[in-house]
Amino acid sequence: MSLKPAVSKTDHIQGKKDASIVIVEYGDYQCPYCGAAYPILKEMMQKYGKQIKFVFRNFPLSEMHQYARPAAIVAEAAALQGKFWEMHDAIYENQRILSEPFLLELVEKLELDPHQFNVDIKKPELAAKVDSDFESGILSGVNGTPSFFVNGRKFNAGAEDLLQLMSEIVK
Repeated sequence: MSLKPAVSKTDHIQGKKDASIVIVEYGDYQCPYCGAAYPILKEMMQKYGKQIKFVFRNFPLSEMHQYARPAAIVAEAAALQGKFWEMHDAIYENQRILSEPFLLELVEKLELDPHQFNVDIKKPELAAKVDSDFESGILSGVNGTPSFFVNGRKFNAGAEDLLQLMSEIVK
């Protein structure tokens, strides 16, 4: 399967903007497999972030994970204040204690403007962004999390294998 749509300015991007290697993750903030992949992906970015572009798209499996969608929307609200990746990381680093009150604590911990956050969190565009990411995952053949795409093609292995692949192709 191939990635649909292609990476664009509406995506959350880390690393080298014009990299020849583009990795897209479809993730669920409450998925234990995504949680296990998170430190591996952080290591990958520390080692190869100057040579790759890493993109995160929301794929909350809401029927199994009650806080996945609220967490995705909180991360999108943080993005409006320029702190998407800080919120993304804080959620994964505290995945075991995920709850709505805890997500609100993160707003304070990350020093987001609480008034602006309360305005932003109600914006329908945030839910629309999460839904759009999810729909793009469905179109791309995602059927579980985490799912990775390397240069637009589905990578049918885990994060450890992705790190190994990067060590082989990035010089």
